[in-house]
Amino acid sequence: MTSRFELHQENLKKIFNPESVAIVGATKLKGTVPYDIVENILKSDFNGAVYPVSPREKHIASVKAYKYVIDIEDPVDLAIIVFPSAVAHMALEQCGQKGIKSVIIISAGYREIGEKGIEREAQIKEIAEKYDISFIGPNCLGVINTDPSVNLDASFARQMPDPGNIGFLSQSGALCTAVLDYARAKHIGFSKFISFGNKADISEIDLMFYLMKDEQTKVILLYLEEVSDGKALMNAAREVIAQSGKPILIIKSGRTSEGASAAASHTGSLAGSDEICDAAFEQAGILRCDNIEEMFNKAMAFAYQPPPRSNRVAIITNAGGPGVLTTDAAVKEGLEIARFSEETTKLLKRHLPSTANIKNPVDVIGDARADRYNAALTAITNDDAVDGIFVILTPQSMTNIDAIAEEIVKVAKETDKPIYTSFMGEADVASGIDILLRNKIPHYILPESMCKAFESDFRFHHKIKGHRFKPVKVEDVDKEAAAKVLEGALQSGRQVLEEDEAEIILGAYGLPVLKGGLAKSAEEAIEVAKRIGFPVAMKIMSDDIIHKFDTGGVILDVENEEAVGIKYQEILDNVKEKAPEAQIRGIWVTEMAHKGEEVILGIKRDAAFGPVIMFGLGGIFVEIFKDVKFRVAPLGETGAREMIESIKGHKLLAGARGKNPADTDSLVDCIYRLSQLAVDFPEIKELDVNPIIVYDEGNGCAVVDAKIMF
Repeated sequence: MTSRFELHQENLKKIFNPESVAIVGATKLKGTVPYDIVENILKSDFNGAVYPVSPREKHIASVKAYKYVIDIEDPVDLAIIVFPSAVAHMALEQCGQKGIKSVIIISAGYREIGEKGIEREAQIKEIAEKYDISFIGPNCLGVINTDPSVNLDASFARQMPDPGNIGFLSQSGALCTAVLDYARAKHIGFSKFISFGNKADISEIDLMFYLMKDEQTKVILLYLEEVSDGKALMNAAREVIAQSGKPILIIKSGRTSEGASAAASHTGSLAGSDEICDAAFEQAGILRCDNIEEMFNKAMAFAYQPPPRSNRVAIITNAGGPGVLTTDAAVKEGLEIARFSEETTKLLKRHLPSTANIKNPVDVIGDARADRYNAALTAITNDDAVDGIFVILTPQSMTNIDAIAEEIVKVAKETDKPIYTSFMGEADVASGIDILLRNKIPHYILPESMCKAFESDFRFHHKIKGHRFKPVKVEDVDKEAAAKVLEGALQSGRQVLEEDEAEIILGAYGLPVLKGGLAKSAEEAIEVAKRIGFPVAMKIMSDDIIHKFDTGGVILDVENEEAVGIKYQEILDNVKEKAPEAQIRGIWVTEMAHKGEEVILGIKRDAAFGPVIMFGLGGIFVEIFKDVKFRVAPLGETGAREMIESIKGHKLLAGARGKNPADTDSLVDCIYRLSQLAVDFPEIKELDVNPIIVYDEGNGCAVVDAKIMF
C-alpha cells in the first residue's frame, strides 16, 4: 500500500510540472485572487493548457471557461481551488471524481479562524484521502516554478521571480510577497517558490524531500511559524543534507514565549521552545537565521560561489578602517586571516603603490582604480594559502565603481575560490552593486554580514555536510526496576517523585547516586546515618517543595548522632515556618559528597521535539547564569561532549587557573544514560539532577540531588 509520503512525492511532480492546469473558482473581476492567478499563469508563458472553471462565466482572460471541473474534456494534471472555504470541499470532491491527484487550495477560512475552520480542514483532508489527492494549502499564496520548460506562476504574487537555484518554502503567504520583492531588487532568482499555508496535507517535510531531488535547486530556504513534528523535521533535514549535500536555512518565528506557564524544575524553566528549536536545528544540520536579510546573505554565498576549501581569507580594501573592521569580524567568526606567500607579496609590491599595505588586509589606497583592484585580486586568488577573498570598496571622488565591479566579475569567473564583496554606501555604489548581483557575486552592506555568511558556508561544507547521525544507545540499564518505581507513583496519583524514588531510577540507569535512606523520625535518621557513615547530608522530602534550600530544608556536613537528631527537628521547624502547607514525607539522609565542580543535568518533554536533555553549570547559580545547553534525545556519538564543551563555563571543567581537569568522560557517560532514560520513559515530563558533582579526572562524579516529574 502506498504511503501518504510516497503519494505526495509522486503527486508533487504534477504540481510543479503540469501539462494542464484548472483554476477552479475563477472570475472575471480584475484585482481579485481568482483572476490574478489566471492572469499570472497566462502571463508567465506557461507551457501547457489552462482551464478556468467558473459556474457563471463563458470566458475569462480570453480563455474558454467551464462550469464545473468535471466538464473539462481533457485530462487535468493540476487543480488550483480558489472558491471560498465554505464550498471549496465540493470543488475538491469534483477534482477527485475527475481523477485529478494534484491540487493547490488557495482559499483561506480554515483552522486559522477557529473551530469552524478546523471542521472544514478535516473535511478536505478526508476527501483528499478518499481520492488519493495531494494538496498544498489551504490558506496559501500558491507555487511558482521558474524552470523554462514549465514557466508556472500558480500564485497571486505581483511578479514572477527570475530563474535561480534557490528553493523557498514558506508557511506565510504574506511573507512570500515581501520576499519576492526583496529578492527582485537584489536580482536573486528561485528554482521553486512555495507557499504551503496551513500544511493540512503536504508539509514542509514533503517539500524538502522533493527539492532534495530537484536538479534546479541548490539551496533550500524555509520559513516556519510552527513545528508540528520536530523529530520528523530533524530526520528529514539530516537525510536531505546527507543525500543531496544541499544546505537548509530556516527562519522559525515565535522566538519569545510570552505567557508560557511556569515550569516545576530548573530544566523546565530554562528550556524554552526557542532554545529547544536552536538545539534541534543545530543537531539536524539546519542553519537557523534571525531574519530575511541574514537568510539571503547566507543563501547568496551558497548559491553563487564555490564552497571554501578552508577558513583562510584575504581582505582587499581601499580604506584602512573598513579593512580593520572586517578583520575583527572575520576573527570573531573563527576565520583565519591568511598569510601570503613570498610570490604573492612580490606581486603586490610590484603592482601597488609604495603607500599601499601589502599585508593582509591589503589596502590598495583610496585613489585606487580598477587596475589596482585587478592586480590585487589576481595575485591573491592564485595564492594557495588563500581560500576566500573579501573585496571592500568605499566611494572616493576618483573611484570608478562600475569598472571595479566589472573587474571583480572578470576575476571571479576565472577562479574556483569564493569572492564576496562589500561596496559600502548606498546611492553612489548602487550601479556597481547592481553589476555584482546580476553576475552572481554576493554583496553585503556590512562587512560583518559578509564574514557571517562565509563562516556558515565553511561550517556547512566542512562540519555538517557528510556527517551521519548515529544515536547512542545505552544497553546496561535496569529498565524494569525504573518502571516499577514509576508505575507505583502513577498508581498512587502523584506527579512528583521524591529524591529516594528518583535515585532508585537514576541508579537503575547507572548514574552515580549516593547511599541514603528515608527517615520519618529523628531515631530513624540516626540509624540511617550510622549505616552510611558520617558526615551526612539531610534534606526535606515533600512533593510541595521544589527548592529545598529556600525553605531551610537542607543541612550539610552533619557529623555525629547527636547532631542528626537536632538537625532533624531544625529542618522540620524551618519548613513549617516557610512552607506551612507543605505535606512532608520525611527527611532523606545521605552520604556527603566530596567537593568538586557542580553541574546540572535535566530532561524536559517538548511537545514538538520530544525528550530534551539539558546540561550546564549547576548548584544554586543555574537560574542566575543560565549557562546551559540543550540537545534532543537520543544524542549522537559526539553530542554529549559537544554539550559539555559548548557552555561558557567549560574552562572550569577543563582545568582553569591551574586546577586539575574534571572527569568529563564520566560526565559524558552520565549524559548518555540520562538520554536513554528520557527515550525509554516518555511519561517523564521534567527531571533535574542538580547538582551532580564532577571530581578530578579519573575520579568520576556523584548525584547529589534529583527530582522527577511526570
